[in-house]
Amino acid sequence: MAQIKLNATYGMTGTLPAVSGANLTSLTSGNLTGALPAISGASLTGISAGKVLQVVTAISETDISSSSATYVDSGVSCAITPAATSSKVLVMWNQGRAFLASTQEMFCAAYVDIGGAGYNIIKDIVELRMNVPTGGGTLNLLHSPNTTSAVTYKMYYKRSGGTGTVYFHNSNVPPPNTFVLMEIGA
Repeated sequence: MAQIKLNATYGMTGTLPAVSGANLTSLTSGNLTGALPAISGASLTGISAGKVLQVVTAISETDISSSSATYVDSGVSCAITPAATSSKVLVMWNQGRAFLASTQEMFCAAYVDIGGAGYNIIKDIVELRMNVPTGGGTLNLLHSPNTTSAVTYKMYYKRSGGTGTVYFHNSNVPPPNTFVLMEIGA
């Protein structure tokens, strides 16, 4: 049987009418060009993302110093009360500037008090270590307090050893120290 092939665009000029893409399959992103219409994410599935439920901040600009080689309380704390036991708390500490003698190092560590039980260092934490005369830095960690009671985080600090004084904060060397707590819902 003989077949006849037609070229549907032969002799046509101008713009062709829009057609529905409902029957298109196996269309790759490389075939898409130009501006695409905005779409809703309402139909997306398989995505599990936490939500920020609350944010609490504290700023410290008070002069604080110590010559202790063991952790001492800085007096800087920030408290949050989680909405659910499954919530996590993102703890963010920014050490504006620490003032040290050139031979000193200063360590900072986050401690936590859950429901008034007393402060304990948070397990599996990397200490913030500064070893320049006016060092600063950040310490970020995700903590699972597993409670709906008040949770207070506090910074402790110490010098590395030897003798001398370290300044957890020195108002002559800005910026201030800042604490940010974010409750992340499941």
